Amino acid sequence: MADNGKANPAGSATYTINLENFSKRLKVFYDHWKEHKSDLWGSSDAIAVATPPPSEDLRYLKSSALNIWLLGYEFPETIIVFMHKQIHFLCSQKKANLIGTIKKAAHEAVGADVVLHVKAKNGDGSDLMDDILHAVRNQSKSDSPTVGHILKEAPEGKLLETWSNKLSGSSAQLKDVTNGFSELFAVKDSTEITCVKKAAYLTSSVLKNFVVPKLEKVIDEEKKVSHSSLMDDTEKVILDPLKVKVKLKSENVDICYPPVFQSGGKFDLKPGASSNDDYLYYDSASVIICAIGSKYGSYCSNIARTYLIDAIPTQTKAYETLMKAHEAAIEALKPGNPMSAVYNAAVAVVEKDAPELLPHLTKSAGTGIGLEFRESGLNLNAKNDRQIKVGMIFNVSLGLHNVQAETTSEKTKQFSLLLADTVLVTEEKRDILTTCSKAIKDIAYSFNEDEEDAPVVKVESKTTEVLPSKATLRSDNQEMSKEELRRQHQAELARQKNEETARRLAGGGSGSGDGRGPARASNELVAYKNVNDVPYARELVIQVDQKNEAVLLPIYGSMVPFHVSTVKSVTSHQDNRTCTIRIFFNVPGMPFSNDSKLNSQGAIYLKEITFRSKDTRHSSEVVQQIKTLRRQVASRESERAERATLVTQEKLQLANNRMKMMRLSDLWIRPAFGGRGRKLSGNLEAHFNGFRYSTSRNDERVDIMYGNIKHAFFQPAEKEMITLLHFHLHNHIMVGNKKTKDVQFYVEVMDVVQTLGGSRRSALDPDEIEEEQRERDRKNRINMDFQGFVNKVNDHWSQPQFKGLDLEFDVPLRELGFHGVPYKASAFIIPTSTCLVELIETPFLVVSLSEIEIVNLERVGFGTKNFDMAIVFKDFKKDVLRIDSIPSTSLDAIKEWLDTTDLKYYESRLNLNWRPILKTIIDDPQKFIDDGGWEFLNMEASDSETEETEESDQGYEPSDAEPESESEDDDSDSASLVESDEDDDDDSEDDSEEEKGKTWEELEREATNADREHGAESDSEEERRRRKAKTFSKSRATERSSFKGAPPSKKSRFR
Repeated sequence: MADNGKANPAGSATYTINLENFSKRLKVFYDHWKEHKSDLWGSSDAIAVATPPPSEDLRYLKSSALNIWLLGYEFPETIIVFMHKQIHFLCSQKKANLIGTIKKAAHEAVGADVVLHVKAKNGDGSDLMDDILHAVRNQSKSDSPTVGHILKEAPEGKLLETWSNKLSGSSAQLKDVTNGFSELFAVKDSTEITCVKKAAYLTSSVLKNFVVPKLEKVIDEEKKVSHSSLMDDTEKVILDPLKVKVKLKSENVDICYPPVFQSGGKFDLKPGASSNDDYLYYDSASVIICAIGSKYGSYCSNIARTYLIDAIPTQTKAYETLMKAHEAAIEALKPGNPMSAVYNAAVAVVEKDAPELLPHLTKSAGTGIGLEFRESGLNLNAKNDRQIKVGMIFNVSLGLHNVQAETTSEKTKQFSLLLADTVLVTEEKRDILTTCSKAIKDIAYSFNEDEEDAPVVKVESKTTEVLPSKATLRSDNQEMSKEELRRQHQAELARQKNEETARRLAGGGSGSGDGRGPARASNELVAYKNVNDVPYARELVIQVDQKNEAVLLPIYGSMVPFHVSTVKSVTSHQDNRTCTIRIFFNVPGMPFSNDSKLNSQGAIYLKEITFRSKDTRHSSEVVQQIKTLRRQVASRESERAERATLVTQEKLQLANNRMKMMRLSDLWIRPAFGGRGRKLSGNLEAHFNGFRYSTSRNDERVDIMYGNIKHAFFQPAEKEMITLLHFHLHNHIMVGNKKTKDVQFYVEVMDVVQTLGGSRRSALDPDEIEEEQRERDRKNRINMDFQGFVNKVNDHWSQPQFKGLDLEFDVPLRELGFHGVPYKASAFIIPTSTCLVELIETPFLVVSLSEIEIVNLERVGFGTKNFDMAIVFKDFKKDVLRIDSIPSTSLDAIKEWLDTTDLKYYESRLNLNWRPILKTIIDDPQKFIDDGGWEFLNMEASDSETEETEESDQGYEPSDAEPESESEDDDSDSASLVESDEDDDDDSEDDSEEEKGKTWEELEREATNADREHGAESDSEEERRRRKAKTFSKSRATERSSFKGAPPSKKSRFR
């Protein structure tokens, strides 16, 4: 079987043995045998290795491992006997033809001659075995030589059984040399490490790009899928790497073991576990364990992850403890440490953080891995004192088995957790080869339906009671409880926020400067160093010296130079045949002067000077020259000042050959580079410690260090025209001549096409359909390219050296987005897990949630279509950010999002002037704290206080028996107020509270009946309208009288 690296006799001509590898490894083997002959190789004179016949079962044998390690292939039914001067092979003719190519290499490497014994097709090889044993006795010069063999490998097949009988029946002393081979295979060379890295990359890609999306889809769509079917699907993907976009030849790839999926309370953390036929269980508080192993070139890799569904606190705590223990175990894989230190490091974490979990911890932290999935002698348990060496590779596997959970379900009352990674030991650090996040935020899923919005059945009828249908997911009472919970949470947030603000203000607060560089003083503005440098002037006219950036003015017969930076403004005015030029200068003490702190008390300053000229043409030219030169110098000085504030960044370390290049091509950048030439697209490359964007022009290049990135965003195109990567930085950088904290790289996913001709094309037009399909394909392809780049960079950022930066691409949560006006134009603003962003329209909006003090929702009231959001930052010196004109339909969603992200929000009916409010807080923070902090914004609290003072008894609770009582009583009170002024005869009736008011319909019905009784059934339409208008006017008069000094109603009003 070529898949397993076996040398198929029928196709031996297609195989070649790598002689360079063979020579190198044969010498390593013989040197190791010679150096450790007594302690690891049992003082053997010869070492005999017999490889059994091929099998369809997945198994790991030392004999097969030696074949692959030494020769590159597995040679079934082959006996190899190593002696100091000879190497004997007993095999079939076709295998002998291939093995014969190593004769010269073996002699040159260790001075041993290769002797081939070709077994007849139907023979048992007994006579050939006698020849081999005779050669062993001759070379050892002893009748009872010591022969090393692999004790635990039982003979299989006629050939190996015969060989076993010959050995045991001979005078040779047999010694087990398993430990020798284990030590030999333990340290990997560069070729072996490359194979393991490729296998680990495939394993990680299958987990990230197939298994996790598959599980998410199954759970989201609530499908019934068995563990065994998931196992089969995953195995097919491993054997066809192109399905997960891994460019490895399928003939070099195999599985280490059938992929393992476990859930529903039945867990087996042993390495030989298998997937059963039960359905995947993903109800609340369930746990799903996935373990995947793949081989490349017969070298193994392994990864295991646990996924939590609607986890309970016990599960979350157990997982966080296990993850810390797993990281501690990996950290203990240092050269020179005993292997027991790895397991002990994990135990120490569990003992410290959750000692009750110690009995559930697995008894080992993993094993060595390579040609064998579990390399014997390299167990990471508490008893193994073998030293860890550079070049060893371990499968660090740690788990918690059968932990009790506080649930009643049989399938969740016990759970297990498992984490495993393939780790390479290097001199400086541990290299985790299987790059897939195990952070709690990436493995914990919340699919709880109680957290989703659901339709609510509202009962509006006043006469009949409507019961909620079974389709109703939530009742009104549940909605009220949810709102109450939100209010309680906001009250707790208000308390915490006031305490936090008090501590910060007591510590002096936070603030930052204006971010501008130091201005140049007037004594630094030197146009000419001495008088001789002033150019000679033939005429006493105003001149502009572009080279020295000076303006030469004729004053009292001499040309006096002024640096153009001293000029504040220049104006000209033409009157008849003369032109008047007025030049204003910057002087100390003037507003916006750059030199207001000058201390030269005896200096004389020129504030303004006026010239008249008859040469209007020259005057206009001079004024234009002064303005142009001043603008150029001001622009240069502004850029210099901005550059002066830039933080010096580290130097970009370019990716070497060992680091796979990560690149996106044909991207555009915002802000764009300056210059008048045609804009060019460029390439974005991810290097070791930063990104580099460059175009074909040498001067168009931007480096963004990972350490300077505050937030990174990836926004795929859905309803937009662009797919983008956006970086919000800690410190400003220069893009061309622009200073910025936001840098964006994007691609337009659709071309702008204008149809020639005025006619509209049909939606069923084949050309139109084909064009739309091309656009969709282009958009999907671009999104996938960006996603692949983001995944690679995230994997690179997961390395230990970037752990402190806490970097990861954030994807905006489009379903939480809302429309608003953050600057001048309306935009679609989208929350992310850490920010509030708008990345399509410029200027960009990026607000870190951690920098927000409170949010005030303004102009919130009944009948308004829009409201505003005021974001107050923890740095009170920063202006409040306003997002205006947010549709009122988004109010509830925004309040829910703010509450979920633990941001305190308030509501007000009017816009507030925040500058004086913040100035008052900064000037007297103690008074602000004493007055209750931010509670002055609490509209609900102020309303409740007003109601308590004006309406002492306003408790109103609707009754199911009398749903219409409120409106009827209100009408009764209103009617009594009106009718007391109009008709004294009705006073006695209205004073009686037993009499209830009547609606307009009832009044009109009574009037109609009265008309019929009096024979006036044929009243005109005009008379009926007049009666109705009279009734309506009485009702309106009731309302007006209630606002003109009438006693307050005892019924509560809806505010």
